[in-house]
Order: sequence, then C-alpha cells, then structure tokens
Amino acid sequence: MINPWWLFAGLAAVQLGDAALCLKPVEFVRACLEDVGFPHRYWRLLPVLKTASAAALIVGIWFLPLAVLTTASLVVYFLVAISLHVRAKDYGRNLFLNATGMLVLCTSALVVALQAV
Repeated sequence: MINPWWLFAGLAAVQLGDAALCLKPVEFVRACLEDVGFPHRYWRLLPVLKTASAAALIVGIWFLPLAVLTTASLVVYFLVAISLHVRAKDYGRNLFLNATGMLVLCTSALVVALQAV
C-alpha cells in the first residue's frame, strides 16, 4: 500500500468532482474550455477520462505501477492544459490556480509514487 495513501485518494476525489462538473459543463468549465479553444467534439471524453483516472488512482494505492502510470499521465495532461492556456493568452485564474495547482498536486503524487518503487 502506498503512503501517504490519502494523497491519491484526495486526488481521486478531485478528479471525480471535476468529472461531474464536465458531464454537462457548468458555466466556468464551459468558459474555460472555450477560452483555450478545446474542441467541442472532445468535451464528452473529459468525464470519462477523469473518472477513469480517479478509479486508477484508487486502485494505484494498492498497485504501485498503476499509481505511477496514472500520476505521470495526469502530469502530462496538466502540462498540455497549461500550454493551451498560454497559447490562448489566458493568464488568469484558470491557468495560475486551477491548471498550475493541479500540476503541482499531480507532480507531488508522481514523486511519492516513484519513491515508493
């Protein structure tokens, strides 16, 4: 079992909450996706991917390779998100609080997972 397990459980809860917000995107999520030019045809994949990452994070608490893979994938996801914000010149809350904050959290989880190997 990975320790601190609560880091992965907390990150999974955040991902599940975000998945729920993306089901029928609430206004601030919709605005964010539109501001960065994220194609509408991919919006429906976001809840699926976020729910899958939450499930993988929970399983990863007991199965370390999955924790490493999932947290590494989330780091890449948020690096792409940050690049989309920068490309769109969206330098507000969505970039500095949301995307960057999640990158820090996911990177921390990845470091913990790699140290547990």
